[in-house]
Amino acid sequence: MQAKAVARTVRIAPRKARLVVDLIRGKQVGEAVAILKHTPKAASPIVEKVLKSAVANAEHNYEMDVNNLIISQAYVNEGPTLKRFRPRAMGRASQINKRTSHITIVLSEKKEG
Repeated sequence: MQAKAVARTVRIAPRKARLVVDLIRGKQVGEAVAILKHTPKAASPIVEKVLKSAVANAEHNYEMDVNNLIISQAYVNEGPTLKRFRPRAMGRASQINKRTSHITIVLSEKKEG
């Protein structure tokens, strides 16, 4: 059984969010929350919120034991890019891409044995 949570169109670049998600992949939920609390990155509170949502989904929808949950999959995909323009010298303009992310966390119960 798997429980999952997805945060779509989060205003953080996927490259930055992947650094945080890579830290918690394969870990137990309690350990992952502790890692996220002590990670000084802008993406860590966002990823922590998605993780807590996945835990709540597992507990409420699938009656899974919270103490046996591990993060089986965690990945960040690119969302839609907001395109903005910045004035430059000599009447030119350059494009600024404000990137967004889709953050997905999938939890499963640890195999006993």
